[in-house]
Amino acid sequence: MTTGDPLALWRSNPFYVLDVSTESTPSDVERAGQRLLALLTVGSANAQNYQTPLGPATRDAEKVRQAVAALRDPEQRVLHELWANVVLAGTQASRQSSAGAYAGPWEEAERALGWSALWAR
Repeated sequence: MTTGDPLALWRSNPFYVLDVSTESTPSDVERAGQRLLALLTVGSANAQNYQTPLGPATRDAEKVRQAVAALRDPEQRVLHELWANVVLAGTQASRQSSAGAYAGPWEEAERALGWSALWAR
């Protein structure tokens, strides 16, 4: 099965669907799921759309239920945490480097040792 959006699976990460961080507790996840289901039931337009580091996406009640179920399973949760953090770290680094303000760990180490001043000459 091919999809028109190669990032659709990443945008469907349960943490993004529920709009919770990877550090959220199980009760935080449950509360977020219940809140979103209630908002979707009353037809809230704000609940139907969500932002991810990879762009906007849409959610429905079934997607919310699947996200909550996935995060209840410890093995699935770890995998979703990993992928959510990989995407988040990658988008933050590219955003910072494109702004010219990002200094990766090697640049920071060189600066701390005074080497960057030597290379600038």
